[in-house]
This record gives sequence, structure tokens and C-alpha cells, in this order.
Amino acid sequence: MNNDKSRRDTPVFPMSSAIKLTGLTARQIRHYETCGLIVLTRSEGNHRLFSMNNLEALLTIKLLMEKGFTMKRIGEILDKDDDYSTKDILNYKELKQSLPNRGDLSRFF
Repeated sequence: MNNDKSRRDTPVFPMSSAIKLTGLTARQIRHYETCGLIVLTRSEGNHRLFSMNNLEALLTIKLLMEKGFTMKRIGEILDKDDDYSTKDILNYKELKQSLPNRGDLSRFF
């Protein structure tokens, strides 16, 4: 089990692989890093390297952003428990609330 954890923490994927595996843009990934939602390792040439855990965190961030969570709230969720899984996060009551659709918001503008 300990060997699996160290394997998942080993940064080996370059930015191009992270983009393909998560469906995020490089700009989004850099923004999440700047906001402190993910912490990446750098190679000797100063290139970002991603571990499997980093990729899982990016997928979780993507899911939460699609559900309407703010960056601040996503940070709180990720900080709450470093050993999270997407299944656990889906159980948050906030995700079960329906978000207002565009028509509902139009009356405020």
C-alpha cells in the first residue's frame, strides 16, 4: 500500500499529458496552481511535472467548477482532507442543490 502511495505521488507527467488527460487548458492549470489549489513539482528545466494525485485533483477541480463552486470554496474542500476522492466530494450537499439557469439570472440584469 505504501508503495502505491509513493507511486501516485511521483511527478512524471508533463503539461501536455495533463492537458490531454484532464481536458483543461494550460492557462486553467496555471491559474489553479497560482491560486494554490494544486502544488506542482518542477523539473530541472523548470517544466511543470504532474503526479497521478495532481491529475486527480485537477479533475476534481474541473468537476466542482462545472457544478458552480467558487475557487475559494473549492480550496476549502480540497484543504479539508488531502486524501479525498471524487465520490466523497459528490456527497457534499451543495452539489445536490440545483443551480439557477441562465433565464433565472436574467431578471437581475
